[in-house]
Amino acid sequence: MGHPENFSKAFANQEIFGTALFVSIFFGGGSFAAATEKGFPLLSLVQKYRFKTITNISLKKLYLYSIENQYMKGQNKLFFAIIIALVLGVIIGGVVHTQFPENTESFSKNIKLLGTIFIRLVQMIIAPLVFTTLVVGIAKMGDTAMIGRVGGKAMLWFITASLVSLMLGLVLVNWLEPGHVTKLPIQDANSAKEILDNSKGFSLEDFVKHVVPKSVFEAFATNEVLQIVLFSIMFGIALSHLGDEYSKPVIKFLDVCAHAILKMVGYIMWFAPLGVLGAIAAVVATNGFEIFKVYAIYLRDFFFALAILWLILCIVGYLILGNRLFELLRRIKEPLLIAFSTTSSEAVFPKLVTELERFGCNNRIVSFILPLGYSFNLDGSMMYMTFASIFIAQIYGIDMTVGQQITMLLVLMLTSKGIAGVPRASLVIIVATCSMFGIPPEGIALILPIDHFCDMGRSMTNVLGNALATSAVSKWEGQLDNHGGEL
Repeated sequence: MGHPENFSKAFANQEIFGTALFVSIFFGGGSFAAATEKGFPLLSLVQKYRFKTITNISLKKLYLYSIENQYMKGQNKLFFAIIIALVLGVIIGGVVHTQFPENTESFSKNIKLLGTIFIRLVQMIIAPLVFTTLVVGIAKMGDTAMIGRVGGKAMLWFITASLVSLMLGLVLVNWLEPGHVTKLPIQDANSAKEILDNSKGFSLEDFVKHVVPKSVFEAFATNEVLQIVLFSIMFGIALSHLGDEYSKPVIKFLDVCAHAILKMVGYIMWFAPLGVLGAIAAVVATNGFEIFKVYAIYLRDFFFALAILWLILCIVGYLILGNRLFELLRRIKEPLLIAFSTTSSEAVFPKLVTELERFGCNNRIVSFILPLGYSFNLDGSMMYMTFASIFIAQIYGIDMTVGQQITMLLVLMLTSKGIAGVPRASLVIIVATCSMFGIPPEGIALILPIDHFCDMGRSMTNVLGNALATSAVSKWEGQLDNHGGEL
């Protein structure tokens, strides 16, 4: 091919040029940038002008593939770093628990700070990320009918997935009957005093206060995602009706802010292995491995139920996405692992935004649906609520009729939407529901010792459910890119 003398000649024979460039990159072992600088120096204009003057679309795909390939190599390094940190955390925690029991409390308290730092770093950018991406997405949509249509499809998924998750937990806990097999001593309610104090029945007033912000600054300060979403939707719609003269500078500014925040996500995620190590080492040092013997049946049955839920979600995902489901699972492996290790689905929100956009989901749909999903689409938590509530009833020998259990399911469906974002929300809801149905609320103390490990599975399932919901709605809207989206 040689060195093209000018930019126009370089594209005179596009097929030959594309082949030569492909050979130069992939058989020469270099990157797109290196290949263009060495063999086709003037082609560096390609990156500068972002293919605006290029008619050969295969070259754009080649460039995107090259960039994507480099990105995925970095992500694989992060994934393996998290795996190594997870294993090290288990080993270090186990050694401290068995060899230095007198230092367990101080060790756990100090090393847990690594996990706390990581989660706080993530929480630091959630509010601005939700606001900027959602406002820009809605302002660019322009069409309020589209917002209603996308929101309607999302809520249909959320309600259906929640009902299926709750029903699955109810069916499996009645079939497996872990509460009739597990022999646990009735615990002192003092261990669950904080949760008992915070629990209360469903209140429409509390729900409204939780959704409608009194102050947008208060919502930002407390990371109240639902309140931020409501303000962002109204602000975005108002912005879209102002006209280009007034709205364009604001949209451009917020768009740049969103990109800067997403860039920060990349930096923060490299702290994830340390956060995982700290969180796992602390919990293993505190509880040791003996706890798994006591709660073996409960854990076995719960994770079996989670596996069934995963199977159902993946089957539905395959019916909608086809073979691209496997690409989605590959994309979100780091968020899944981080959520599992830190027991926080919130900790992976920014990373999940990035990966779903790279998967090909429309960024406007991602910024609109994902924050809603974190409040209304917690599949793992939904299933756990019915499973744990009936488990406590079984421990106390309380037989509930089918009608009572169906009523409990519907109550959980409502109450779970009312206190989204509350720390340990699942346990608070379980206590409130047990009180309504004559089940001793202090029974929550029975599952507290093992709740951290159950929360690992819940958090990971919540992330999967929200990734599938966002991808499915993007597909239904015809907004799912087949070769990867743009950030």
